[in-house]
Order: sequence, then C-alpha cells, then structure tokens
Amino acid sequence: MKYLSLVTLSLLTLAPIAQAQQDNSEAFATADCVTLLDSTAVSVQPTGSGSFAVYKKFKVQTVQGGVANRVIKYDYDPLTAYAEFKQATIYRAGGDIVNIDVTQACDYAAPARAIYWGARQIMLELGRLEPGDVVEYEIAKKGFTYALLAGPENEDDSRFIPPMRGQFYDIVPFWVSEPTLRKVYKLTIPMEKEIQFQFYQGSCASSMHYENGKKAYTFVIEDAVPTKREPNMVNLFDAAPKLMLSSTPEWKDKSLWFHKVNEDYGSFNPIPEAQKKVDELIKGKKTEMEKIAVLTHWVADNIRYAGISMGKGEGYTLHNLKMNYTDRCGVCKDIAGTLIAFLRMAGFESYPAMTMAGSRVEQIPADHFNHCVAVVKLSNGTYIPLDPTWVPFVRELWSSAEQQQNYLPGIPEGSDLCLTPVSAPENHYLKLKANNRLDANGTLKGELTVQAEGQSDASVRRVFTSGYQQDWRNSMEAQLLAISPNARLISVDWGKNPKDYQAAPIKITFRYEIPDYALVGDGVLLVKPTLDKVYNSVKSFLRIDTDLAERQYGFKDGCSRLVEQDETIQLPAGYSLVNEAKEETHQSTAADFEGSLSQTGNKVALHQKLALKKRVYEASDWQGFRTAVNAFKSYGDYLVIKK
Repeated sequence: MKYLSLVTLSLLTLAPIAQAQQDNSEAFATADCVTLLDSTAVSVQPTGSGSFAVYKKFKVQTVQGGVANRVIKYDYDPLTAYAEFKQATIYRAGGDIVNIDVTQACDYAAPARAIYWGARQIMLELGRLEPGDVVEYEIAKKGFTYALLAGPENEDDSRFIPPMRGQFYDIVPFWVSEPTLRKVYKLTIPMEKEIQFQFYQGSCASSMHYENGKKAYTFVIEDAVPTKREPNMVNLFDAAPKLMLSSTPEWKDKSLWFHKVNEDYGSFNPIPEAQKKVDELIKGKKTEMEKIAVLTHWVADNIRYAGISMGKGEGYTLHNLKMNYTDRCGVCKDIAGTLIAFLRMAGFESYPAMTMAGSRVEQIPADHFNHCVAVVKLSNGTYIPLDPTWVPFVRELWSSAEQQQNYLPGIPEGSDLCLTPVSAPENHYLKLKANNRLDANGTLKGELTVQAEGQSDASVRRVFTSGYQQDWRNSMEAQLLAISPNARLISVDWGKNPKDYQAAPIKITFRYEIPDYALVGDGVLLVKPTLDKVYNSVKSFLRIDTDLAERQYGFKDGCSRLVEQDETIQLPAGYSLVNEAKEETHQSTAADFEGSLSQTGNKVALHQKLALKKRVYEASDWQGFRTAVNAFKSYGDYLVIKK
C-alpha cells in the first residue's frame, strides 16, 4: 500500500470534500466523521486462500466524531483467518504527524452470546482526536471468512484454505456508515481462475485488466452517504449496495460438495442408544408425516441451543450423532444433524441444508449462509425442509418465521437454490372473542376466549411451555391488567394440559370483572373495546409504524397472520350507541381487512378480521398493508354510550 504525502493529503481532505458536498452537501457538512478512502485489496492464491489489505482514511469533523473513532476494532476468526494492524497515522489539523505504535494493539476474545467459537477482535487505541484530524490505518488479513473444516491444532497456512479448496468467494457490503468519498474493492486472482460477480441495489464503476500475470478486478463507488434506515425494513443486504463474487460456477456444485463432505465425515452415522429412542418415538405412528413430526419435535424440544468450539467439525461439517446425542446441546447444525440421523434411522432419506436467516441469498454462489436446517424426502419423491432449531414447542415443522427464505440442500443429485413458500395467514390465526355486559355504574363483566394456531399458537402458549407452572395464572391475569389495572380474574380455563402443544391448537377462556371500566358522565358512558389490548405480543404488526406515509425499501413482519376479533357489549337498559354504525373492507396483495360496528337491540357488536399475507414485503406492498392495519387499529377508539 502506498501512503500519501502531506501535500497530497491536504488536497484529498479539502478538494474532494468540496466536490462531494455539491451533491450531498448536508450529509458531508454535518457528519461527525467523513471517510476519505475505504479500500480493500484481495490477492487470491491457487488454493483459494486470500490475502487482504484493508486500508481506511477518515477525517474527524466534530468532537463527537473524535470520541467515536478514538478506538479502532476489527473482528476475525483465528481458526480461519489471521489479522493484524500494519500501520496507523494521525495527521493533526495543526500539521503534526503522529505515528501510532501498532505493536501495542490488543488481541482478545470478541464479545459473544450463546455461540462461543473463539472469535477474536484486534483493537488499537488512537487517543484523543480533534476536529480536523485525519487518521489512516491499514490491517492485513489472511484466510477466509465463513467456513471451517480444519481444527485449531493446524498452525500452518492450510487453515487459511477454504473448505472448497481452490474456490474463492466474497460478500462485500458497499453501503457506508458515514459519508464516504471513495470506496474501493480490488480482487487479484490467478490467470486460470474464473470469477463471476454482480453488483446489487446500486451501481459502481468496475473494470478488469491484467496485472503481473494475473487478473485484476476493481469496483469503485464515490460520494456515498449512509442508507437512510426505515423502521422494520429488510436487512441492509437486501436494500443497500453490495457486491457478490464467486469462482464456483453454480449452486449445484456447492450442494454436491456439502453433501459429500458430511457423508465422508460420518456426521449421521447411527448409534444404538439413539436407534432405541427413534424406535420408541415412531412406535404406533402410521403415516410418514406422523413419523417425521414426532422425530422433529423431539429433537427440537430436547437438544438445547448452546455453542462452544469443539475443534474439527465446525463450520460446514456437522458434528456426529454420538457427540450431539450425548451432549444434548449444540447450535443449529448440531440440532439439524441430530434430526437427520434420527430420520435416517427411521428409514427416511434426509440431508442437511444451508440457509440465511435474515436476508436473501443471491444467484451468485457466494455462500451467504448463517444457519443449518434439514430436508427429508417424502414417498412422492419431493423434499421438504425441516428446522428443529426454530420449532421448539411450535406446532409447525418448519417455522413460518422463516417464510420466503432461501436454502440450499446438500443432496446426492445436487440442488439449485430453493425458496420456502409463503404460509397462508389462516395457518397462524389468532381468534379473540369477548362477550361483555356493561352496567350503568361503569362495571364491565365478561368472558374472553382465545384460540390460536401455528406461530400465533406458539406465542400464546409460550408461558406454559417455557414458564413455571406457579406463574401461569399470574400471566393470564397480566393479559387482563393490560385492559385495565382494575381488572379482576374470576376464573381461567386453559384445558387439561396446555404444555401438550401437539394435541390441539391452544384455547383459553377467561372470566373477569372490571369495576369502573367505563368513564361515567351525566347519562353518558365512554368505553373502549377490551380486545384492543389483549395478546398484543402476538400482534407483531402493531409494532410497525404505520404513520409512515411511504417506504423506499421492503419491510418485514414476524409472520403471515390472520387476526379475528369479535366483541359484544350488552348495554344497560335505556342506553344506546352514539357512534355511527360502519362496515368496511380493504383488499390488496399484501393484506385484507373487514370490519363492522353495529347495535342490535341492547347489544353493540364489533368485528375485525385482518389477514396479513406475507412475512417479507416489497416497498410497493406498503400502502395496502398500511391501510389494512390502520383500519384494524381504528376499532380501538372509544365508544360513546348515551342514555
């Protein structure tokens, strides 16, 4: 890396900023810090191992910017990569130059939760930075990022070679966290290697030329500003500029490799004690889906999620059944691997699959995965995905919180990239029905029935499957207290055994009394519908800000869902509803709503039915979604009851 002279540096810090400010004046002028150059140069060896030179130069513009950047941190995995600071320099606003002693950099275990695989960080303290200071630093990294086959005992350079020896891939976020004058990614590969690439969600200047007997690809963006975030928007990988590169021709090649590496390792070899458990579980089960379900749920409910580094067998290689069944804990690949072995011992064809929870996977086979699941082959020859990691105490076999998610099965015949389908809203219904009686003194007495299925069932039932039994009634009472702090739970019926989630969808019946629920005036009662506050934790769509008029990016909800709320209020003698009766419907590709408010005799009836049709929505879905959800919310307004 060549470093700039102080004269050149002055030109870089002043003239380009002035030019960039013509287009993004406010962003550059008001930023706490401006990146002058963000450059990554990668040199790939024939083995697929890469040497990375990460270079960054930034200018501090405010005191806050100085505080935020006084320490530089960089993450790496020591089992697959090595990273160190090569140099760091501060060019003071007054003209002084400070060379930072990079030998004082710290290398320590990175903060972690639930998964402890030995990830590390290097950290370099720069000290006090003032407005006008310019900092440049370089980090050298060797290895790869996403996978691991070799264990920590290998100390030579072989640990830096990717699992698919000779193949190289990279996923390069081209979005920025602060205004950036120039961002560059340069890849140099041996002449005989082929690389495919695509730039998504934006544009860049790109070139390929020959350099010292190698191919050199360069990608550049200039005058970039941070992506404006929107509430509940899709992952930045699905919204902001990114570059995907891979030397692997197609996903089928990765699928075949993934299948072979686990079969060769013996990840799913049976053991007698596990075979005994499988035979016990499937005894009396007649259909293939009954057998698949009982095995999936047992694994989901009995293998705890906890990850520690176990040496050889991390990354793409799934730990063997003996380890998983003995330890009864692991991360997604251990839980999926246990299920695959169980299914094979029950006579099924089953294999692992890679997926990406949180964002989509592109057609460029660049290994954008962070999660492992299973697939099983049915008698009709089709494969279906199973995810025991995400369905503990859930009535589904594949969590619908993972709808519209790409996955790649590692099967003998090879597979292209697959996509999980949308689950119909009625598969995840939440039905609330309240029959209430209002007295002239404002006291409300009533009965509430809650029914749920799918993801809604899992949310309603969680207190029974994950909580202590002595807390069950308190949790039920908390639902009523959300309606009013005066609410009194008279009785609750949650069935014979609400922990048994496989028996039937959840059903709970409350009986209650709420003194002083209505606001009482001279011949007038003001009362709110009770269902507006009940089980709102299940109604994830209520946490999406529908005051936002427009969206530029796609957005997410927890799951597709059907919510039906029906409430009747028997009025005191001689009282009637002042609010105008209404009936409305809204339909779109994203969401449907129907609702009504009416009075028949001495009863007021409210009806709401909201169908949310996806988990991941396009920006164009926003108006239909917003209209339906806002209509649903409008039925929570006060009702005016007059004598």
